[in-house]
Amino acid sequence: MNDSPVIIEKAKESASIEAVRKIVLSKGWNSTAYQIINPGIKHWFSEAKDSVVGFVSCNGMRVVAGAPVSSGADLAETAKQFEEDAAMNGERVCYVFAERRLESTYDNSGTHSRVLLGAQPVWTPSNWAAIIKTHRSLRAQLNRARNKGVTVEEWSGEKAHENQQLKYCLDKWLGKKGLPPLRFLVEPNTLGRLFDRRVFVAESKGDVVGFVVLSPIAQRNGWLFEQFIHRPGAPNGTVELMIDLAMRKLAEEGFDYATLGLAPLSKRADVPTFDNPLWLRIVLAWMRKHGQRFFNFDGLDAFKAKLRPEKWEPIFAISNEPRFSFRTLYAISSAFSGNANFRLFAGGILRAAVTEIDWLRQRVERKLRSKKKRHNEGF
Repeated sequence: MNDSPVIIEKAKESASIEAVRKIVLSKGWNSTAYQIINPGIKHWFSEAKDSVVGFVSCNGMRVVAGAPVSSGADLAETAKQFEEDAAMNGERVCYVFAERRLESTYDNSGTHSRVLLGAQPVWTPSNWAAIIKTHRSLRAQLNRARNKGVTVEEWSGEKAHENQQLKYCLDKWLGKKGLPPLRFLVEPNTLGRLFDRRVFVAESKGDVVGFVVLSPIAQRNGWLFEQFIHRPGAPNGTVELMIDLAMRKLAEEGFDYATLGLAPLSKRADVPTFDNPLWLRIVLAWMRKHGQRFFNFDGLDAFKAKLRPEKWEPIFAISNEPRFSFRTLYAISSAFSGNANFRLFAGGILRAAVTEIDWLRQRVERKLRSKKKRHNEGF
């Protein structure tokens, strides 16, 4: 009996993912390198089949997940081949969440434009225990969670794979967000493709209240804290307690590098000679001021900063056009929305309205309870 087209297609996809994993686990340098195995990301292989690029196509633009996964010596050539292939298909290229290694390749090139997206915090895991020891506020957060009965342990990939408790926790977390679920480099559904990822899970009274997912960064002997999920109402300090155990494990195992990934719009990285175009600075300033309802930029930045990172690394978007354009910014947005910018915006507005109604209902109920209490007390 011949295999069905669905089975054949799944077999091809599985083989492609295995080829990608092999390259990523030997040559991955960008902190987001492992995330190119996420659902929905296409893969392009170099002529020698020893380098790979993960991307999505949006509005005539190939939006790349981070940077080409390639050796440092081959990086420029790999990017060149990829851009030539994109041009043959009538597409431009933008590398999103790119780091210094790729950015320095195009410094003052005249052919590529660069914009600063934010910064990512970095730790040396072996220094983590000393950081905790010298910062009372961090110890207090950890103790709050412990005193509430929160415990953390690392789950095996087999146990975590498509685990219903983890999925329930994830669904509850996503349900409290100001936007519908985003995709691409912030894809929330990684439990079906854990492979080499690590999962640390927080439990309280037998229930899962949070989990963090780590992705390997092979060439830097390190890990990206890709997700840190917690259920609404989880005890204070739950996320910090999960990060604490993961960091200590990484230190025990001799890893050199750990990052919590991009804090969008963060200005903490030291990039003294770099300035975004004026129009983009205006757009980003507006987003930071008025977009808090949909995404808490300042809150995420402050959370990562309070964990006392040893340094902050700049994160860029690099486009193969002399001047970074609004069209490119729109393509980046499309990548994260799954080519559904309007639906994402409309969904965000709807969620904001529902949240406002819920807040109003809670305020009315509190006032009514307070009024009833005063009446019963004879006031």
